[in-house]
Amino acid sequence: MVRKIFLRSLRKMEKQTSKETVSIQEIEKHFDRVIGYKSIKRELIRICDIMRNEHHYASLGVSVPNGLLLEGVPGIGKTLMAKCLIKASMRTAFVCRKDLPDGDFVKHIKGVFGEAVKNAPSIVFLDDMDKFANCDDSHKNSEEFITIQSCMDDVKGKNVFVVATINEDDAIPKSLLRAGRFDYRIKVHPPKGKDAEKIVEYYIKQKKFVAGVDVKTIARLLDTASCAEFETVINEAGIYAGEQRKTVITMDDIVKACVKVIYGAPENDGDYSEEQIKTTAYHEAGHAVIAEVLEPGSVNFISVRRGQLEGKLGFTDTVRNNDYYFDKKYMENKVMILLGGKASTEICFGKTDLGVSSDMRSVFNIVDRFMDDYCTYGFDAYEYSYKMSDKFYANKEEKMACEISKFYEQTKRILIENREFLDRLAKTLMTQDVVMGAQVIEIREACKKASLVA
Repeated sequence: MVRKIFLRSLRKMEKQTSKETVSIQEIEKHFDRVIGYKSIKRELIRICDIMRNEHHYASLGVSVPNGLLLEGVPGIGKTLMAKCLIKASMRTAFVCRKDLPDGDFVKHIKGVFGEAVKNAPSIVFLDDMDKFANCDDSHKNSEEFITIQSCMDDVKGKNVFVVATINEDDAIPKSLLRAGRFDYRIKVHPPKGKDAEKIVEYYIKQKKFVAGVDVKTIARLLDTASCAEFETVINEAGIYAGEQRKTVITMDDIVKACVKVIYGAPENDGDYSEEQIKTTAYHEAGHAVIAEVLEPGSVNFISVRRGQLEGKLGFTDTVRNNDYYFDKKYMENKVMILLGGKASTEICFGKTDLGVSSDMRSVFNIVDRFMDDYCTYGFDAYEYSYKMSDKFYANKEEKMACEISKFYEQTKRILIENREFLDRLAKTLMTQDVVMGAQVIEIREACKKASLVA
């Protein structure tokens, strides 16, 4: 059966004459549930304005666009945005989700578009469209996508607007995504900066938090997380507080919840030797010291003794100080931050660190990108073809090893110059499960003052 979202309680079409203009303010109020994302809301409001004030745009020779595609990772509010647009449009919506066998589902798609034409002006909402067929390159020409493409062409000029949400476009034919079918294509990214802070504020208002909770710090902790993860972390923090019979939720609860939900690190079971804890503390302190020296204020938090996470006892979380500027210097700093753990272990214990496999993979990947994507180390190391000579690869490998060795020596030099900072931070990590970025800054400042006194 074709599912419909009837908006009878909201629709005022019958009372509104075809020449009556609907204000932007009237449309805007329907998007109050979308927190942040100002530029995206502005675009959605513009689309709704075209649908609600069609007569005005028609006088300019403008037709209603055919469709809107909202693209982004799961849990960032694409479906909510689509629902708000539907509500603001005052149109009857026909929703299509993959919950039937392939043959029946194709018939369902055709039925949805057929009903939409009968009830025009209307909207067809294709939720999670990338899941309509098996998501791989061999299914780009699946019957489901061909049917959608055909139906969209059939309803052109019949006042049917199509809204679709997808997580990624890899498995969808480019012909379906082109302008003329989906005239508007909006990429929705995980919340950052002010948007993240607004979402945090929204969720903590629904809970009993300690007075003066630092919203900005919580938003930093959740950097790159989805909106759904924001909600889960803050609720999990409340569970931690409730379990300990607290009367309010604290930052400590937030940190614990973040480490558990975002990083999947289990609780500390205490079954670690003193040597394991010390080695891990120095490894993570090495990452953090390099990060703080090269990118001051970039350390989010450091965690040790939280249980085995992908074979590791700890991890260091950093954030980019500038979300929008991406340059060679930042990437070089990232390489040295990754090398900080290995360098710290070598300097402090005189041994090879066996917990650096993922760090080293990341280092080599970044330096490889320097060579292949940016031609950073000369044209003779740039792989412009799939069929390069053996001599080329030998030269490239030699250059890569040479550059990484330079980064490694520079990393060790920074740690040696900041040895007191490294030792103090490592000792702090040996007594605390989690050290916040603010505490890292305090430790560094204390080391600076101590050196001035000496």
